[in-house]
Amino acid sequence: MPFGQIAIGPPGSGKTTYCAGMHQFLNALGRKTIIVNLDPANDNIPYTSAVDIGELITLEDAMNAYHLGPNGGMVYCIEYLEKNVDWLLEKLKPYADDEYYIIFDCPGQVELYTHNNSMRTIVRRLEKQNYRLACVHLVDASYCTEAAKFISVLLLSLTTMSLLEMPHINVLSKIDLLAGLGQLDFNLEYYTSVMDLSYLLDCLNQREGSKRFGELNRVICELVEDFSMVGFSTLCINDKHSVANLLKEIDKANGFIFGALTEGNENIMLAADATDLVSEAKDAQLMYGVLTGKTRSHAEADDGDRGHLDIMNKINGLSIVEHR
Repeated sequence: MPFGQIAIGPPGSGKTTYCAGMHQFLNALGRKTIIVNLDPANDNIPYTSAVDIGELITLEDAMNAYHLGPNGGMVYCIEYLEKNVDWLLEKLKPYADDEYYIIFDCPGQVELYTHNNSMRTIVRRLEKQNYRLACVHLVDASYCTEAAKFISVLLLSLTTMSLLEMPHINVLSKIDLLAGLGQLDFNLEYYTSVMDLSYLLDCLNQREGSKRFGELNRVICELVEDFSMVGFSTLCINDKHSVANLLKEIDKANGFIFGALTEGNENIMLAADATDLVSEAKDAQLMYGVLTGKTRSHAEADDGDRGHLDIMNKINGLSIVEHR
């Protein structure tokens, strides 16, 4: 019963860098971790993949053979993988036990997770083989800077969750870069917890050209609130404390933290109940200087913040190398 995660997200959200960083982090914790590259356009990856879709089909092959564009070629490749999913299962057989933890690096085309069923079919086949998986959906934190962009991210996240129907963690990636993009309209925890969207609606309707879509904007916000499914964790892939916070959420989602504790994983268990989305967002806002433009170090944290930081100091010996 191998555990793992499916990393998805729009192009530029940092999926491949995330997979490389999480791979380093998990191996440093003592988990034997492999990466499966399911992106046929990923020809410059910073990690060594145990299984690579490029052995089955590449984006260039599909485009040349059927005169397709990049998006059409990508859809064809994933549909081809769906038809040949037995190839994937056969390649995974050497890793299909409790000894390995698997990270799936998936394509960035959003249509694969909004209205195309191929990825869902592939995930279902993996689940039938007793793979315990959670979806990690990365979106760039810069979308928080504008109400219209954040609403689009909410709709994308909601649609993806509804289509894939699996344990799901939405993540605001590159949170450390948010301070350089100007002030947000609200505190970071407003965006991570997706609080009362009427406030966001007011900001949206103040934009020039948005007033005539006021009723549509209201209905979209109500739709997101009615489902009440979307929330976000935060991530700075270069910060091991941030990665550890996210990992314990993923471990809860796929069940690893409850049923597969191994030597070297005790620190994650100790941190399991240390935070929720609101307190995590407050920590991120303090650490990365969101709104103020100033980054606070662990040494500068006040007594209220230091309790959580002390727990995360248990993993101070770990390091993550950034891929540039």
